[in-house]
Amino acid sequence: MLWDWIYVGLGLVILLLAGDSLVKGAVNMSLRLGVPALIVSLTIVAFGTSAPELLISVQAIWDGVPGLALGNVVGSNTANVLLVLGVPALLAAMHTSDCDTRSSYLQMIAATILFIVLCFFGPFTWVSGLILLAALAGMLTYAAVTAKHHRDEAKEDDDANEEIEGADPNLGWGKILFFLILGLIGLPLGASLLVDGAVNIARDFGIAETVIGLTLIAIGTSLPELATTVMAALRKQADVALGNVIGSNMFNLLGIMGVASLVGTIPVDASVLRFDLWVMLGASLILIPFVFLKRDITRPVGIVLSALYVAYILVVLA
Repeated sequence: MLWDWIYVGLGLVILLLAGDSLVKGAVNMSLRLGVPALIVSLTIVAFGTSAPELLISVQAIWDGVPGLALGNVVGSNTANVLLVLGVPALLAAMHTSDCDTRSSYLQMIAATILFIVLCFFGPFTWVSGLILLAALAGMLTYAAVTAKHHRDEAKEDDDANEEIEGADPNLGWGKILFFLILGLIGLPLGASLLVDGAVNIARDFGIAETVIGLTLIAIGTSLPELATTVMAALRKQADVALGNVIGSNMFNLLGIMGVASLVGTIPVDASVLRFDLWVMLGASLILIPFVFLKRDITRPVGIVLSALYVAYILVVLA
């Protein structure tokens, strides 16, 4: 058990360092390209922090437990909103009122509704996978067009290059790519160490494997998002924090389930249809005040979000 605790501690350290590296690389990349940090976080950062969910979902299908893939995605999306935004807000207020995430948020809600509809038409097959991946391609195309439009505007407006905390205008492409690669490699590695250690500790205490999958796996695969969002909050990069969560949720629903559905058929459990899907949708709708009403995610909000996630876990355990 000692080694398991060492794995947990080492995994946590790697996650924090990798999260900081990914945020630093993403912010500086956005500055060099003249692209908003929000768009970079919606694509590169979100894809990187969703890597553990992709690896675990595909492995679950290969191991003959495809239900774990669906539960992992649904559970992770719930954790991304309540836990990943709640915990960082306890450390530092996120000034999301300065971020314009309306378009990307509406895309996330659309992806969530599409996913729920496909669940009711389940199981997920290669046809479902193609539908989800087509929607992901549309989202990425929109992000690319938006990025190009912003670059064109930035060239015409010298004042567009505002000061960004944590950004170094003189940082070379070599270092930027190094930070990004370090973060993209470190996040899934840290998550793997932490999840493996936590699962073994739970087994030593006699906790059922089904409960481990519903709680530890979902939380563990959300740890890269949590580590990245914590570092973004501390660096006062609210756009990276919120963009990471929104982008990661879209990648989970469209990309990960899309790829996993091509690997094998994924059944939809009745309990997921009755409860977990609606909790995931409800958690997503909680973001409305911060997206459309320009509210900041402050410490009291962080307490509420974290408490809601604890309540959800208690219901699952019950």
